[in-house]
Amino acid sequence: MEPGNDTRISEFLLLGFSDGPELQPLLFGLFFSMYLITVFGNLLILLAGSSDSRLHTPMYFFLANMSFVDICFTSTTVLKMLWNIQTQSKVITYEDCITQVNFFIIFSGLDICLLAIMAYDRFVAICHPLQYTVIMNPQLCRQVLVSWITSVLHSLLQTSTVLWLSFCTVVEIPHFFCELNQMIQLACSDTFLNNVVMYFAAILVGGGPFVGILYSYSKIVSSIRGISSAQRKYKTFSTYASHLSVVSLVFCTSLGVYLSSAATQSSHSSATASVMYMVVTPMLNPFIYSLRNKDIKGPLKRFSAMAVRKGPIVLQLNNFPGLQASKS
Repeated sequence: MEPGNDTRISEFLLLGFSDGPELQPLLFGLFFSMYLITVFGNLLILLAGSSDSRLHTPMYFFLANMSFVDICFTSTTVLKMLWNIQTQSKVITYEDCITQVNFFIIFSGLDICLLAIMAYDRFVAICHPLQYTVIMNPQLCRQVLVSWITSVLHSLLQTSTVLWLSFCTVVEIPHFFCELNQMIQLACSDTFLNNVVMYFAAILVGGGPFVGILYSYSKIVSSIRGISSAQRKYKTFSTYASHLSVVSLVFCTSLGVYLSSAATQSSHSSATASVMYMVVTPMLNPFIYSLRNKDIKGPLKRFSAMAVRKGPIVLQLNNFPGLQASKS
């Protein structure tokens, strides 16, 4: 195939982290372990929330949504990377690349929107505790559906502009997944409209929730500073410290992704920042929310105890004579 522009390009090459074959098993084991921890940790949060009626509150409803989004968010990129490492292939088809960009934008947008909603929930709980049940009503909780719709529309807008681009015949993405900014930089056609849409939508979709988070936390901090009792102040601070940790992780790592991806020469730093954002942060979220949260730790312990008790019961049933006779 001769070099030039090809609007019907069929595949891209994901360069990943390293070409050394001796490092591939190590990378596979590392990311596979982190992926399993992410999935099982967030599944435990979902199971704990559904099994305990005391967790049927707006805050844990939002937390369950975030756990689901984190599982989908990580699966969007890590599964393809693990497959490429296992098969020793760097190829991703054009259709798969567009699909990956689409779901990546959806779930990353949902993640930020949920953080903003949870920040508002903590603001109401701390600053207006007597009005919490009135303000955080089921109608307001349905704003999660609005976040889903907004994220899907945002993703469709971004990916539709990518479909207009033409790419060179040899397209190598210096990353382990199809990242929107990298794809735009590799296009051979004019990308002015894509850059305008990308940055304007990022400011609108990401900036709005970020301003909401800053407003909520500024009110929370001022409310905590007004508490005279040191014990009450510490107790109030501990109720939202876990959420503040997650917010810091998400925004610091996402900022690192976009700052590093803006420089085409720093592909390794961009990949490292992306790992922190897409793998490490979703993996740490269940631990951050559960370790300092007695409401979550209680159901998790009961759920684990039930799983342990069911093992001996199943073994006893398998050894029951009547059951053996029925099987024969």
